[in-house]
Amino acid sequence: MKVAIIADIHDNVANLNIFLKMAKVEKIDKTICLGDITNEETLKKLAHGFKEEIFLVYGNTEIYSESSLENYKNINYFGRFGTFQLDNLKIGICHEPGLMRNLFQANSNLDFIFYGHTHKPWISIKNKANLINPGTLGGVFQKPSFAIFNTETRKIKLKLLH
Repeated sequence: MKVAIIADIHDNVANLNIFLKMAKVEKIDKTICLGDITNEETLKKLAHGFKEEIFLVYGNTEIYSESSLENYKNINYFGRFGTFQLDNLKIGICHEPGLMRNLFQANSNLDFIFYGHTHKPWISIKNKANLINPGTLGGVFQKPSFAIFNTETRKIKLKLLH
């Protein structure tokens, strides 16, 4: 399965549109969004532009109402952080790296943790979990980027928008 990992859109709808086109070309099956979508219109664009399942956590700059998420049937919402299984892999997601400790407390046997907030693409390992930051889709302070995660091969590929 191919999963897109995105974070820190910050209402850059132009970059979101580019991502949505790239997701179709790449035949992405699911998307994990690590927060900082920011407003309701951008949330709506993501949910309607990517029809498949979206796993979402709340970022620190959101101004949309969490209750509005009920309008999007393809979004699985986890609040500030959450864990789930995908193709027999234990996945943790959060926006701020400081919330990783909560993920490790919730499940000490995570295979992958995806996080955002820093806008800097990053890969490291902690407690046997692969920690992955896809960078910023919005292109704030860094080149706009996202990651593609292949659950079968467990490989991560960073994609730049420009």
